[in-house]
Amino acid sequence: MSELILLRHGQTEWSRDGRHTGLTDLPLTPVGEDQARAAGKLLAGTAFGAVCSSPLTRAVRTAELAGLTGVTQDPDLVEWDYGGYEGVTTDEIHQTRPGWYLWDDGIVPGDAAHPGETIEQVGARVDRVLARVRPTLAGGEGEDVCLVAHGHVLRILCARWLGLPPTGGRFFRLDTATVTRLGFEHGRPVVDGLNQRG
Repeated sequence: MSELILLRHGQTEWSRDGRHTGLTDLPLTPVGEDQARAAGKLLAGTAFGAVCSSPLTRAVRTAELAGLTGVTQDPDLVEWDYGGYEGVTTDEIHQTRPGWYLWDDGIVPGDAAHPGETIEQVGARVDRVLARVRPTLAGGEGEDVCLVAHGHVLRILCARWLGLPPTGGRFFRLDTATVTRLGFEHGRPVVDGLNQRG
């Protein structure tokens, strides 16, 4: 039975500190590198029909340290562009917007490097990813696929896998360097395992 396996990248300084990290290309911390190696133990021995990664360094390096090979970089797997909230913590946002919640309130526009995205735009990106990997999965009768990316984009992908709107990503917490398994039951999408650690 084929599965779509999601691997969130290991710890960075900003993920450790709770800063929204969209397009800023940060490296893994030493802890993040160890986390990626540990996550690789969960994937050892799996023959993947396809492995795709966000092109950002933290995802590419996680895939490498997890022992994944034949990785194709997919720009649709980059993290949500947080616009003006790039590098900012939720507590800092609450100082000017009390009660702000990303899943309901979205982001504010940023600079040219971080213009920002709506949740619907992120949902459209993950829909394109899912359309590309579904033939390999073949409704559970094909080959496994692994995607290496970021917390919020993978949460939205989980929601879209189940046919939920992009805002349904709020229901899935994905910690750094954890593995989530999406599969099929009677040909219909299900979650097989969430937030597994190596």
